[in-house]
Amino acid sequence: MSHNNNSTSANDPRQPSAAKPYVPQPVSPEDLPVDYSGFIAVVFGIAGVMFRYKLSSWLAIIFCAQSLANMKNVENDLKQISMAMMFAIMGLVTNYFGPARPGTRS
Repeated sequence: MSHNNNSTSANDPRQPSAAKPYVPQPVSPEDLPVDYSGFIAVVFGIAGVMFRYKLSSWLAIIFCAQSLANMKNVENDLKQISMAMMFAIMGLVTNYFGPARPGTRS
């Protein structure tokens, strides 16, 4: 079972001259998938500020980092990430440096 290179090159259906480079279709910002990690970061950030949960503020920072790493639309995602980061930092500052909650020991 031997392969003859001359017969395979003559019968090759691929044409290098007809090959075109791949160009992705433009996608509008409204059609991009939802950034769930950014949304979860906002929810945890708000919960950290409102309910003064340290864990929630730390989780908001982690989800902000994940959302920043997977950012697709710079303009919209950066607004959401910056808002979530501000809530997370505000929650951490009030939890660690703010006044103690009534009924808890520090």
